Amino acid sequence: MKGKSIYYLGLIFVSIVWGVNFGVSRLGMDIFPAEIFVLIRFGLAVPILFLVLKFKEGSVKVDKKDLLMLAIIGLFGITILEIVVMYSIKFTTLANASLLNVAPWPIFVALFAPLFTREKMTMRLVIGGGIAFIGVTLIILGGEDSFSLSSDYMIGNILAFSISILGALFNLSYMPLMKKYSPLRVTTWYILFGSIFMIPFTVNKWDAVLWSNINGVTWLIIFYNVVVCSVLAFIIWNLSMKQVGATKSNFFRYFVPAAASIAGVFLFNEMISIAQITGGVIIVFGLAWIVSEDKRKPLAKPPVHEQTS
Repeated sequence: MKGKSIYYLGLIFVSIVWGVNFGVSRLGMDIFPAEIFVLIRFGLAVPILFLVLKFKEGSVKVDKKDLLMLAIIGLFGITILEIVVMYSIKFTTLANASLLNVAPWPIFVALFAPLFTREKMTMRLVIGGGIAFIGVTLIILGGEDSFSLSSDYMIGNILAFSISILGALFNLSYMPLMKKYSPLRVTTWYILFGSIFMIPFTVNKWDAVLWSNINGVTWLIIFYNVVVCSVLAFIIWNLSMKQVGATKSNFFRYFVPAAASIAGVFLFNEMISIAQITGGVIIVFGLAWIVSEDKRKPLAKPPVHEQTS
């Protein structure tokens, strides 16, 4: 646990950043259509990522044989995933979208992990994940919107649920590449491809931008989305996930709705219920139970060398 504490803190930090971004992005989409806003977020992050990569590692190259895989990861993990997120919110309630998106995601990562990595499911992970799942459910259902299975929301519900599957496969798909390249290099390249593939979806959207309403707050929103939410967050998340493992890491996504609820209080004067506060406490307990597994692992004994007389 002690050696990995910094990575667990990194996962918590990123989850809070992404949770707050629900509220920040809502403000941004008062000015920009959703597709434009997503392109701005990732498109402006690309040159920053390449500059950081060049400065830190001296080169930005990847093998040609890996470009196709990085392009596929960017297409599904950035372009398609972000578009599906937007339309899931459009066609169902926020409660439905949050619960069907966030809650199953880590579970699918745990189920699919053996296909991509050598990670194994443990009883402590199952128990801790289950406890955290209860907590995130309380946070989402304790909000102003209630969960509904109405047929009017069925399309949005299906889209929201598909996000958890697509997102889990996305997180796992680039784990093998991070054995060959640094998390920074992998992140930079798949975000590049994801941004390129996003461009066709924005062609007819630029006329809808409210250019006259852009002000200092708008630029702060863009800075948060580009620098904090994309550049810093993706680098820290992928670095931490490489060290901790995809399965454990993705259970920390349960901090996202907790942070989003708190952001709603400050940005939109929304209320937090006792159920949501209780859910937050339960999430912390469940994740602490998962993390404590590292503590229980015995340290490897140093090899004993036989002495010869």
